[in-house]
Amino acid sequence: MRCSTAFSVLCLGVFLQVPWVASVSMPTSNCYAFDNSSRIVDFSGWTGYLFEYDQKQGSDLSVRFCKDVESRSQTGYVDFGRFDRFNYFVAGSGQSDFVQEFYNGDLMGCEQSYDKMGRTAQVNIICGKCLNGQCKGRPGCICNVTNESNCRVLVDLAIPCDKPGPPVFQGFTVGFHPRSWELVYNGMTQIGFEKPHHDFSFHTGQTQVVLFMTAVASLSSLVHKPSLKVLPDKGLEVGLSGSAAKGKPPTTLSPSMLIVDWRCEVARNTPYEVNITIPVEGYEPIEFVLTKTCDYKQDPGGGRTRGWAIFGVLSCMYRNSLIFNLYLIMPSKRIT
Repeated sequence: MRCSTAFSVLCLGVFLQVPWVASVSMPTSNCYAFDNSSRIVDFSGWTGYLFEYDQKQGSDLSVRFCKDVESRSQTGYVDFGRFDRFNYFVAGSGQSDFVQEFYNGDLMGCEQSYDKMGRTAQVNIICGKCLNGQCKGRPGCICNVTNESNCRVLVDLAIPCDKPGPPVFQGFTVGFHPRSWELVYNGMTQIGFEKPHHDFSFHTGQTQVVLFMTAVASLSSLVHKPSLKVLPDKGLEVGLSGSAAKGKPPTTLSPSMLIVDWRCEVARNTPYEVNITIPVEGYEPIEFVLTKTCDYKQDPGGGRTRGWAIFGVLSCMYRNSLIFNLYLIMPSKRIT
């Protein structure tokens, strides 16, 4: 099979079986969710959008998407909770595609309600139209409101949802410490590392960066050996080592270590870009970008302290593990 110049790149992709995909980056807001197939759906464009519903009982209920839920009347308003950035925007079931929970509303008369969180609200999101035929020609509306009690309200909300994105390898992290996720969190590349950001560049004298990868143990075997690409491809010598580079599956209890060794061979005014790709079977690959400044040329002996640096990291991890194990086997004191 011969490839013409016009199709050389395409043929190369076919021969090498390189998937034409891109990694998943963290959305620009916390207003997003995963559907039942682990595909991300970004609702950032709906953040703060106001929906109102006339309850015909002297008060109107309003929902500010990914903000809060309120009951408004001439005497004032009652807060039924605020959006929690860390919890409770999840895939739904049955007629609801997604569910949002709003907690920590007004306490008056509801001090003991719902685990002492005051007034709360649950918004059931329907992608499309209301079952009762409302929202025709409108950008969404509240279909129905059910007052479960004086302290909790259920809201059915219909909006046109965006098409789900690619599947995300949830639970996967990459950070500078065994229990951190500065680069990748929950399978998504963090802002600042999803593309070249020279404000985050490593300085010339730092010849090594140690990264730690974790994943859910039951899915850790899906993570394959990382690869890298340097731009420009000459002037910065880069190599990968460590347990992750050897293909050790990462887990939350036993993170795998990825060591990036780099040495400046040619000085330049702008930083070098190092794109690291971690293939994940059945999911989009994990990608992030590190940038490295090269103010001067480094000699080949610049990384002679590498072995001591690795020894220090491993010694620290072993020491913490030993202390924890000793704590577990020590007999407890009885109180008489």
